[in-house]
This record gives sequence, structure tokens and C-alpha cells, in this order.
Amino acid sequence: MARSNLNSTRIKPRTPELLVLRVLRRERLSPHFARVTLGGGDVGRFTPMGYDQWFRLFLPVSANSLTRLPPRLTTLSYARFLTISKTDRPVLRNYSVRAYRPTGPEGPEIDVDFVLHGSAAGGTAGPAATWAETCVPGDSVALIDEGIGFNPPPGTRRVVLVADESGLPALAGILASLPADARGHALAEIPSPQDRQPLDHPEGVEVSWIVRDDPGAVPGTAALTAALALPVPEEPCYGWVVGESELPVRLRRHWVRAGMPKEHIMFCGYWRHH
Repeated sequence: MARSNLNSTRIKPRTPELLVLRVLRRERLSPHFARVTLGGGDVGRFTPMGYDQWFRLFLPVSANSLTRLPPRLTTLSYARFLTISKTDRPVLRNYSVRAYRPTGPEGPEIDVDFVLHGSAAGGTAGPAATWAETCVPGDSVALIDEGIGFNPPPGTRRVVLVADESGLPALAGILASLPADARGHALAEIPSPQDRQPLDHPEGVEVSWIVRDDPGAVPGTAALTAALALPVPEEPCYGWVVGESELPVRLRRHWVRAGMPKEHIMFCGYWRHH
């Protein structure tokens, strides 16, 4: 991840252990999103926390590559992980829990949404997007839970949530977890109108979809413009912003200058545009 205060604000999971799951099904949601549903294996040991719960996802690159993973990810174990040859080292990425269901047809289920750029068939997609488009039921994956970043001061009910498409799954999780009396705004930037998704949210939180008009524009730019136009509330408010690194860095700076306390902000650059 790029610049962020996530490590200092997040709520850590009780048991950040390695869990091996399998693919139950996959679904193409829209032009730029695919959903993979995971379950089986160690899913019974996964503890759902709601909000923007995220995890380290390990995608296998060979038949036995998942067997060499550490039971926990520490500085030392990560260094050892990097010593595994590239032909056997699983692809490691960070993803959010889009949804958790305790009772699916085969037990608990975890939905993971992937942003799709490029083409798996054409070889222009990244390794995670390619996997999301080509995995089949029964394929194994591993994850290590990392907890949640959304951590407002007790009693805070007003929120401002901002994300580009990479942060949409986390944004959706927060909206679904907020108390019914929450108020505020949620801004979600997406590449096309067809990428809108049904979102559960409190009536008092206004959700705005921001469609990127220019396909060549840097993701997050349109969301930043819209967020800068919102007045910073005078009452206590919690700001949460994630996405391409310029979006959270610049919006956090604006919020602080406008008087929002730094401890009332969670910002995280999920990726960096080149």
C-alpha cells in the first residue's frame, strides 16, 4: 500500500492466521468488476468484523506453492516469503471482504470483488485480475486477516466516505455495517455507468456515483473534485478515503486544513498510478 495511516488506526483481528480456502464460484458483475466467492477449508476459523475488513490474499502459481506459506505474516516471515523462487512464490495482494454469509449452501462464504483492467485472454491484465477471470470452483487460495481500518471515535455518527473503484468493496462493507442512525455522504468513482452496484446503506447517508467521463483520466481525480466541493461538517465527523494514492493524500490534506482533526481521518493509498 502507498501512503496511509492505516497501521496506526486499524483494529487488528484476534487471530491473524493463515487460512486455506477454495473457490466456490465466480461471477462477472459488470465491465470492470468480477466477484469470486470463497469457502470450505478453513473458512470456519474466519472471524467477520464488518466494515472495511481486509486481508492478504495468496494466489497459487504452482501445484504446491501454498504449502510454503508462513502461518502468520511478520517482518521476518515476509522476508523469508520473498526468498521463495518466483516460479513457486504465490502472488500476494491485499483485498477487502465484500460480503460475508455465515450460512451458504456449503457453509460460510466470503465474497471478494476484483477490479478488472486489461484482458486475461489478451495477456494485458494483472495476475490477480487474470486469476479472478480464470479461476474455477475447487481452486485453492490462502488468506491472512488484517482487520479493519474504519475506526471512528466513539459516538461519531456523521461520515464522509470517498473511494475510487479499487476501494468500492471496502466502501460497500462500511455502508452495510454503519448504524441505522448514521448520516453523511459516500462518493464512489467508477469507470463506467454499468459498474454501479446495489449498496445497502443507512437512509441518512447519501450515496453518489461518480462516473469517470475520460477513460484516460487518473482514477480518483473525479472523486477528489467532488469531495473537495462538499462542505466539511461543523459537527463531529469521520472522514475515510481510499484509492489511487493522490486521492487520499490530497483529500486528507484538505480535510485537515478545513479543521477536521487528524484522528478523525483514515486515509490509505491502495495503489499508485504510473
